[in-house]
Formats: sequence, C-alpha cells, structure tokens
Amino acid sequence: MREYQFEVRVRYAETDQMGVVYHGNYAQYFEMGRVEWLRNMGISYKWMEENGVMLPVVALNMNYKKPARYDDLLTVKTIFKNQSTVKIEFDYEIYNEKMELLTTGYSMLVFVDMKTGKPCLPPGYITEKLNAILS
Repeated sequence: MREYQFEVRVRYAETDQMGVVYHGNYAQYFEMGRVEWLRNMGISYKWMEENGVMLPVVALNMNYKKPARYDDLLTVKTIFKNQSTVKIEFDYEIYNEKMELLTTGYSMLVFVDMKTGKPCLPPGYITEKLNAILS
C-alpha cells in the first residue's frame, strides 16, 4: 500500500485571524496521515518506541496552493515515497471537498535508537513490509 488517505474536519481552533488554517497545523495533518499509514501497514509508533526505536522528522517541506477554512472537510493523502537504510520519506496532498488541491508536502524521518540517540536500521519486520511495497 503506497498511499493512504483519511478525512479530517477543520476545527475553529486550527484557524487564524484571517479564518484560514494556520500554516503550522499542516504539519499535524501530515503527522496524522503518516501515523495512520503506518498503522494500516501493521506498524505502530507505540510498538516501535516500546522497543527502543524513535522516528523523528529531520526534513519537512510544505507548499500552499489554496487555503483551507473552518469546517472544511479535508482529505489528507499520505504517499510512501522511499525507504533507504535509516531514512523513510513521504509525500502528502491535502484536498478540500471539491477535490481541489490545497497543500502538498514532503517529510523525511530517521529511525533512531532511543538508548544511543543515533540513527539505526529499522526493525526487521518493518523492513520486510517496506521492501514488499518497493518491489
């Protein structure tokens, strides 16, 4: 499964004085999409952390095309892009109810050993799942 999408309704608290979604909230939408993509692959952030592996974001890029507004129903699409050694990359697309593209994004995360704080290889079962997608 290269792609996963879900819907989220914009809450009032996520908007700024201009009535549009505050730019910092898009990172949260991307995170929600990434966590759910992983969960649907059978990979849990909670399990990874309980087993000593973190997955911090080391790069994040967003491009705003059109504003999202209060009470809009957004579709957040998370697209698995690549996994190489210790890194995993995702692209994102956010659409409104008219399926107009509002925002695109990209993130790179690194598997990190919680004890050493250094990059590490992902656990074997994660590598197997990701390799199945790439092949």
